[in-house]
Amino acid sequence: LLITFYKTELTLSSLLEKLEVDDTKYRYSFYGEDTLAVTRELFEYLILEGMQAGLSWSLILKKRENFRKAFDNFDYNICANYSDDYLNSLLEDEGIIRNKLKIYGVRKNALAFLKVREEFGTFDNYIWQFTDFKTLSSNLKSYKDAPSNTELSDKISKDMKKRGFTFVGSTIIYSYMQAIGMIN
Repeated sequence: LLITFYKTELTLSSLLEKLEVDDTKYRYSFYGEDTLAVTRELFEYLILEGMQAGLSWSLILKKRENFRKAFDNFDYNICANYSDDYLNSLLEDEGIIRNKLKIYGVRKNALAFLKVREEFGTFDNYIWQFTDFKTLSSNLKSYKDAPSNTELSDKISKDMKKRGFTFVGSTIIYSYMQAIGMIN
């Protein structure tokens, strides 16, 4: 997948490098790994995708370390127990996106994430069931051909909202699917 940046075609890693973002490994697959670290990353990417809504990726990725600090390295067990006082204190943290709905959404999503893990054993089992545990090929010739959402992202979004997740609209979920390797 090539990205046009200032009339130059670049790979995602090249673009991130040009933007001086220290994360050229943002998009990769976790499928097949069921470790605490992978599960935290699945949660992290879900939260980052939601934080990005309406904003640029370069901004989110530049603030990534601040998000990790603010949200206890995206430990969903800790995030699920955040107090209103703590969440309100984050509204003053200039290192993160200070949108109240997005900040409170972290706790809400952590609680939903835990419920999904309880029901499916792992979040990985839940999310990958939608693709029969296979990576889907987009077969796109150019990033310009990429849709912002699909019937599948619509379906996943609807299911996640029903389960109590927030900031999981179809466009966010399509991007999340790309981020975790469900779509290449």
